[in-house]
Amino acid sequence: MNSKRRRRFFVLPAALAFVLLCAITAFGAEEEAAEYVPAVYSTFWALVPPVVAIALALITKEVYSSLFIGILMGGLLYSGFQFEGTITHIFEDGIIGVLSDSYNVGILVFLVILGAMVNLMNKAGGSAAFGQFAASKIKNRVGAQLATILLGVLIFIDDYFNCLTVGSVMRPVTDKFNVSRAKLAYLIDATAAPICIIAPISSWAAAVTGFVEGEDGFSIFIRAIPYNFYAILTIVMMVGMVLMKEEFGSMKTHELNAEKGDLFTTPGRPYEFAKDEHVASRGTVIDLLIPIVCLVACCVFGMLYTGGFFSGTDFVTAFSQSDASLGLTFGSFFGIVITITLYQIRRVLSFSDCMACLPEGFKAMVPAILILTFAWSLKAMTDSLGADVYVAGLVEASAGGLLNFLPAIIFVVGCFLAFATGTSWGTFGILIPIVVAVFENSNPQLMIISISACMAGAVCGDHCSPISDTTIMASAGAQCEHVNHVMTQLPYTVTVAAVSFVTYIVAGFVQSAWIALPTGIILMLITMFVIRLLGNTIE
Repeated sequence: MNSKRRRRFFVLPAALAFVLLCAITAFGAEEEAAEYVPAVYSTFWALVPPVVAIALALITKEVYSSLFIGILMGGLLYSGFQFEGTITHIFEDGIIGVLSDSYNVGILVFLVILGAMVNLMNKAGGSAAFGQFAASKIKNRVGAQLATILLGVLIFIDDYFNCLTVGSVMRPVTDKFNVSRAKLAYLIDATAAPICIIAPISSWAAAVTGFVEGEDGFSIFIRAIPYNFYAILTIVMMVGMVLMKEEFGSMKTHELNAEKGDLFTTPGRPYEFAKDEHVASRGTVIDLLIPIVCLVACCVFGMLYTGGFFSGTDFVTAFSQSDASLGLTFGSFFGIVITITLYQIRRVLSFSDCMACLPEGFKAMVPAILILTFAWSLKAMTDSLGADVYVAGLVEASAGGLLNFLPAIIFVVGCFLAFATGTSWGTFGILIPIVVAVFENSNPQLMIISISACMAGAVCGDHCSPISDTTIMASAGAQCEHVNHVMTQLPYTVTVAAVSFVTYIVAGFVQSAWIALPTGIILMLITMFVIRLLGNTIE
């Protein structure tokens, strides 16, 4: 009797589930006949999910749940607040979708391999040896920060590569001279995207070139460099504040505490005890320099290979059509193989110790990978809601009037879009084709300035956004708590953005880099001296 009841207990729900499944399948087949468009498509509501995620992250200081709530909000808006549609959209179209994308997977593989390489270099003693060498050459905090900036400028190939490499190399040096992790993260972030966007040979130049359809994209990129005010003024401010030994906002608190020995300041310090317990005593500077140089060279060759350089394509074209994700994956793979081989030849690490570094490197990158996955999923939500179409319509509507103010308007729109979506490349893809269509036959010079405003606004918004992959990687490279990095960096980026906005107004009227760029630099210097004066007055 009991067995019959048990069978009924399982059979009835199974039958009910089968009926429901058939109904859902039939309903789904009917829906597929016409492509589904959410009711809030291409409206202001499309920007609500990232705005909610960013606001929660800044308020709660907790990134993972904030991003997931933003994703949940996107799923609800897309499905019209239906349970099944929400869950399906979040996981199938969102999380699983972005993790199925070959480009995203390539970036994750690159992150894992780079994390393993950093762990290898630390275990081999190369990082410690370089720290001791640098400490003998660098005498103070200013020197440590300037060396970080210099290395960031030299690694201009790709922002992901920049963030993690500069962080792993310079972190022991800045720690020795009591530079806060928040300041290190800012220096890394400010020499990542801002440098890549004005470097002709970089993955960013390749991306921008691809978005300028019907024109000589590479030539336009070169001509737009002097008008990329945000990138140039970021470098001016970064170097100026280091030389003046001046900080403001919450960064000042972090730096004052770092001088007393507390590199983290806030309770959120996930990397405080991330120190290497077993370090090879035979490690020397070459155990860091050779792997880094080989990694750079292999990544360059990898990107050139994906662009067809070894099949006869010229150098510039190969870079412009390269696949950064695949190229960095190839480069990092050969880089780690060379590193392990080097350590076997030099006998600084056993083969088993080298293999043990692989999962350890993976573990070190788990926080960055998790945040990146959620950030990509949130972008998928905004894309499905038509955020790009909504913003494109706003820009096109403003193109008719206030023509000379349009570069400044485009800069602001680019900032907002990149901040809300966390992607600068996506912002390029939305705004640059619109600018080309508006200006290519009427005012080519204003087209160059406006394209540069697109790039500058995208980099600015990306630089500010807590859901930006570059911002996330800068936190990982500096081993700084992510929200700390965002909150301390924000006053600096907003200050440069304000000066850049005024400079774009000037550029829209004079349409000459020889006048607009010096004006922007002078305004930036005046702003820094005012900040210093106010800081001294308050003290």
